Amino acid sequence: MPSKNFMEKIQKDINASMRAMLIDWLVEVAEEYRLLPDTLFLTVNYIDRYLSGKAMNRQRKYEEICAPKAEEFCYVTDNTYSKEQVLEMESSVLNFLKFEMTAPTTRCFLRRFIIVADKTCEVPLMQLEYLADYIAELSLLEYDMLEYTPSLVAASATLLAKYILLPRKKPWNSMLRHYTGYQAPELRECVKGLHLLYCNGYQNLPSITAIKEKYSQHKWLEL
Repeated sequence: MPSKNFMEKIQKDINASMRAMLIDWLVEVAEEYRLLPDTLFLTVNYIDRYLSGKAMNRQRKYEEICAPKAEEFCYVTDNTYSKEQVLEMESSVLNFLKFEMTAPTTRCFLRRFIIVADKTCEVPLMQLEYLADYIAELSLLEYDMLEYTPSLVAASATLLAKYILLPRKKPWNSMLRHYTGYQAPELRECVKGLHLLYCNGYQNLPSITAIKEKYSQHKWLEL
């Protein structure tokens, strides 16, 4: 798992806003190449783990069936980096991570939690799923969310999505407690942080809009 405070202790030349801008750009790249959502979440995991000790290129090979070529990643950086530099960095990331490419992400847990939530939810599954996905992707932008485990973020996104869609209903029940392993009070602080992101975006920065624009499309029910 990534360190919760790598910017304070290790990467002092990087701040939370720079990280958010990188992830915002990665969302655009993932949309451009129609990469799986799991690819985005694992990519952010690799980046945070790598920065915790001292990566999208390898991740697109891990999850995708038809992965973009290295040359295409050079193109999306406006040829700022050569193919050789991209492959060299890929090797550096892989060696640092010791080729441990499988990691639990919020996306992994969210998929299961939404199925459970749907059993007692009065709105269409797709509406609940897309809203929870949107909230979960917003969490990627916020460096402070590293304080929470992926399963807790997924549970919090599920609770918040249910609350937004059905504000007069209790968003948490015994079935969700059983399958997530969390009591509602344990999710309170994370839900507050996610709700702030949902209402205001990332620190009200107008340039961080890729996730909002993505989910405003018709295929995502124009969230």
